[in-house]
Amino acid sequence: MAKNKNIAYIWWLTITASLGGFLFGYDTAVISGTLSMVRSQFALNAAMEGWYVSCALVGCVFGLSFAGWLTDKYGRKKVLLLTATLFAISAFGCALIDSFSILVIYRFLGGMGVGIASMLSPMYISEISPPAIRGRLVAIYQLAIAVGILVSYFVNAWLLNQSSGQGFFISDILILVFKTEVWRAMLGMESIPAMTFFILLLTVPESPRWLVIKGKPDKAKAILLKTSGDREADHEIKEILDSLETEKKSKNLILDPGIKLALFLGVSLAVLQQFTGIDAIIYYGPRIMEQAGFALSDALGSQVVIGVVLMLFTLLAIWQIDKFGRKPLLLSGTMGMFISLIAIGFLFFINQAEGILLLSLILIYIASFAFSLGPVVWVIISEIYPTKIRGRAMSIATMAVWIGTSIIGQFIPLSLDNLGPAITFWIFAFFCIPTMWIGWKIMPETKGKTLEYIEKYWLEYKFKRSK
Repeated sequence: MAKNKNIAYIWWLTITASLGGFLFGYDTAVISGTLSMVRSQFALNAAMEGWYVSCALVGCVFGLSFAGWLTDKYGRKKVLLLTATLFAISAFGCALIDSFSILVIYRFLGGMGVGIASMLSPMYISEISPPAIRGRLVAIYQLAIAVGILVSYFVNAWLLNQSSGQGFFISDILILVFKTEVWRAMLGMESIPAMTFFILLLTVPESPRWLVIKGKPDKAKAILLKTSGDREADHEIKEILDSLETEKKSKNLILDPGIKLALFLGVSLAVLQQFTGIDAIIYYGPRIMEQAGFALSDALGSQVVIGVVLMLFTLLAIWQIDKFGRKPLLLSGTMGMFISLIAIGFLFFINQAEGILLLSLILIYIASFAFSLGPVVWVIISEIYPTKIRGRAMSIATMAVWIGTSIIGQFIPLSLDNLGPAITFWIFAFFCIPTMWIGWKIMPETKGKTLEYIEKYWLEYKFKRSK
């Protein structure tokens, strides 16, 4: 009975923290439904339109530049509350702005929230999770991103439909937000999950590992007793204290040979997650599907198909990641991505990129990504860094995700126009090769291991290397 209660409590903490992922997905996808209306209303030229899209990305990088320091100094919970506040301010502000420049400022604030949440939510989940189910729980974060993307598509479509009807609007401001300039409502609806996130965060505890670092082992144990048994809590406290003693032996922990390799692993996987083409499929998939001759004439239909497949196969990863481990999922999924990308490129090369075969290959790629590189990268970068510097190290790895997103966002249209889709998809396939090599040769299997055991593995790496 006590064990069931513990599991229920852990799931509550995980779902609450995963709302950061939901807001991440919603915030980054909602803009697709507002773009044409904002462009028309503010008479944006190409450069201004690009700035409207990319200002949130700049906010992500800016937020991440100090998120790690904040998290290590002030704790995980306080910074998560800050993230929820940024999302709420951004949503309310975007709904009520009166100029394009102010809209950009509020989108920038939302981007800061996205950047910090993309680092902190999986880290918090990792630190409160038992080793046996940690991979499954952190993968919930990736699922939350997929759900957030799907919900934003449905909310945009519903609001657009409502705005064209009669409706019951009791004030001029509601008419403005929900009818005449419905893009305001699309951006403003994010305030609902943002405020929910803030309220639920008030019910969760601080990370026990951060409390031990700050010399509060009794408070940490009280939390661990709720997530595990008395014996397990004592053992975990001892492991954390032992790991902190080991960390003290290193003058500059982040320059330790093993930790540098862990940083390389996290950063390289984060960049390769983007360089293997997921954004090309997510953003250009609808257009490709429509060209394939299916009755998905509107963008929403094809986005939902891709989103549903992404969500279903993320569920598969959640189910299997703690059974089969991180390495098998990463290697098998990346191989599936490699084969499907080669085949998609070949169809374009022979001018046969249409029909059910193309659609099947796109969905195979999405499925392969969803149960491997998508969730595994977030799980790995939340596990492999020492407790004392986990915030700063994760902010570096997470920033690599956004830098990779920025680079690939610039590359995709240029490559499609100048090299053609066949070469573009083959370039993405090429980047699957170093991904598999890193997963096979460098990435350790962390299934069922405590965070302190994984930390010890990296700190002892230099001794293993010298043998």
